[in-house]
Amino acid sequence: MRFAYLVSGERVECDDLVQEALAGAWSRWDSLAARGTQEAYLRRSITNGAVSRWRKLGRVVPMEQPVSEGPTVPRDDAEVAWELCAELPPAQRAAVVLRFYEDLSYAEIAVILECAEATARSHVHRALAALRERLIPGAEDG
Repeated sequence: MRFAYLVSGERVECDDLVQEALAGAWSRWDSLAARGTQEAYLRRSITNGAVSRWRKLGRVVPMEQPVSEGPTVPRDDAEVAWELCAELPPAQRAAVVLRFYEDLSYAEIAVILECAEATARSHVHRALAALRERLIPGAEDG
């Protein structure tokens, strides 16, 4: 559930993604368990499901929340990090979650995202550059 939430960014959607992944794995579970690949299969299914939903919605760009005029409530680093990651495109967000939350290699990320290893590296690099730019405006200018 945590992985699905990190990849999708939506509490309601993560429930659906996990349910669909488990339903898809049910008929194959014995062979997946025999090979020890059930966790990788579920990660891939959740990631593919999140990217497919994003594509169906048509690359919707999130709008920034209006600034409230009341007193500001201090936020912890995890909350700020999640808000920044939620703004990333799904493939980049998935790559960052797989790299830094799941601690997978670029080769493993490429297998899960069904792309070349260079593309997985590119997703992570671009995501980190976007996050850096949001945290420190002008950081990518040189």
